[in-house]
Amino acid sequence: MQNKMIAGVAAVLLAGCGGMMTHEPSAQAKLAPTQGNSSNGTVTFTQHGDKVIVDADIVGLTPGLHGFHLHEKGDCSAADATSAGGHFNPTGKPHGDPNGSEHHAGDLPMLYAGADGRAKLHVELSSLSLQPGAQNIIGKAVIIHQKLDDFTTQPAGNSGARVACGVVAAGS
Repeated sequence: MQNKMIAGVAAVLLAGCGGMMTHEPSAQAKLAPTQGNSSNGTVTFTQHGDKVIVDADIVGLTPGLHGFHLHEKGDCSAADATSAGGHFNPTGKPHGDPNGSEHHAGDLPMLYAGADGRAKLHVELSSLSLQPGAQNIIGKAVIIHQKLDDFTTQPAGNSGARVACGVVAAGS
């Protein structure tokens, strides 16, 4: 009888612990260079409450600032990645600084590449989601541009050619 009671208590405790575990959906884009470029890397997206954490690790960039965006189509098949379409913009807002109130959902903070051509970024954004709905980024393309994004010029910030492209694929 005592063993059954202990087993029952253990089962209840384990069930309670299972309820405490949270599962944060994630997704990843593996970026490959466009024709004539060498930039590549990985961008990981993790849903954390109502925000998405974006972690990027990119190599092969020219030193300096680079436009960094989510594009509407998950298609990197064109040599110059124009097959990815325009910026992901489900709310119909103008292009702008992701730290401001008016911007495309796909407007991301710029990447800064050091002298070694490596750029890393860690940021939390509320304009994106891995959950079902209009802000969902699964199947969209991540694009890195040749030049900095002026966050003003419409529709894409005058950030130049697309140097790397990858499609966001669901993870865990």
